[in-house]
Amino acid sequence: MSALFAIARKDLRQRLRDKSAFVLFLLAPIVVAGLMGLAFSNINLHAKVGVVDLDGGPAAAGLSQVLGSPELSDTVTLRGYPTAEAARSAVDAGDIDAAVVVPAGFTAALAGGGTPPSPTVLDDVDHALAAQLVRGVTESYVAQINADRLSVQTALAAGVPAASTTELAARAAQLHAPERIEARGLTDDPLKTVSYFAPGMGIFFVFFMVGFGARSYFTEQQQGTLDRISAAPIGSGTVLLGKSLSTFVYSLVSLGTVTTVSWLVFGARWADPFGVAVLCAAMAVAVVCLTTLVTVLARTERQAEGIASIIVFALALLGGNFVYASASPPALRRLALFTPNGWALRGFTDLGTGIGGWSAVAAPLAGIAVFSAATAVLTLVLLRLRRPA
Repeated sequence: MSALFAIARKDLRQRLRDKSAFVLFLLAPIVVAGLMGLAFSNINLHAKVGVVDLDGGPAAAGLSQVLGSPELSDTVTLRGYPTAEAARSAVDAGDIDAAVVVPAGFTAALAGGGTPPSPTVLDDVDHALAAQLVRGVTESYVAQINADRLSVQTALAAGVPAASTTELAARAAQLHAPERIEARGLTDDPLKTVSYFAPGMGIFFVFFMVGFGARSYFTEQQQGTLDRISAAPIGSGTVLLGKSLSTFVYSLVSLGTVTTVSWLVFGARWADPFGVAVLCAAMAVAVVCLTTLVTVLARTERQAEGIASIIVFALALLGGNFVYASASPPALRRLALFTPNGWALRGFTDLGTGIGGWSAVAAPLAGIAVFSAATAVLTLVLLRLRRPA
């Protein structure tokens, strides 16, 4: 055991002396995660919406009241415009984000039982969310009006006197659709950008440890260090375990530092610190397995660097280190299940939305364990194939 720890300490000292390794594994992921958090953390939707009332009736006024309701006061600011052209110019100039035009005859058509002209939403490509908000509120308002009209027509068809139409319409206007969609997730905590990208960037840069570890093996081989170690009464398994231990410790310290600094400085939040720790440890094990695999696959230092680069960027792209996993196409989301970082980021996402305990990390840990075991088995098979008969 003393020889194992001595080899691990020697490798760790070598890496700590390398200033580029310090920048790559500690400083760079913290800086990148912090920049992403600062860039996206303050994105709050507040739409400046213009209203053009060409109708002048109570139906058009009702739409303005809905857009200006207390429920939307923190999200929508209304401005009135006399014509659609004026509203369009305001949208193009950036004075407002979107506008809704209520056409003339809207109320009259509703009162007469005819088909009313549809309100128009004026949008801008730079404010798509604002346009979606206005469109959604307008469509919901029109749908409620159509439901009211349908209820009145149903009552008249059932034999209610036509003289009661006004009373029926007034009563129907006070009703709301009985069935509504209510969003209810596992928690009410929104996922902060830095809570996702801090571990994402930490994992991405730790993946470069695969190349560092594999190249160091060939460097020591060229310098004769491995030959001198082999001359001592130390088995090759002890050498491999010592190097693996140093890789594990360095990876774990790097991930732990990134998550801790992101929590203290940039406000990243996860529901369960223990869950964060076990995910970091599991990813460190996966890095060890990948490093060993690359070392076995490569024949030279240059080959090790090339193979490691391919593996690192393939895993990062497939696993969702650069974009939210939920924003990826379905095919990529399925492929992410074959990557350890894809599973880890699923765990960090659950922890970042308030889910704690084993329910957040059990499946990710199992996925990372399967990947690590498969990588280890493949490494052993390759070692047996390369062993001389």
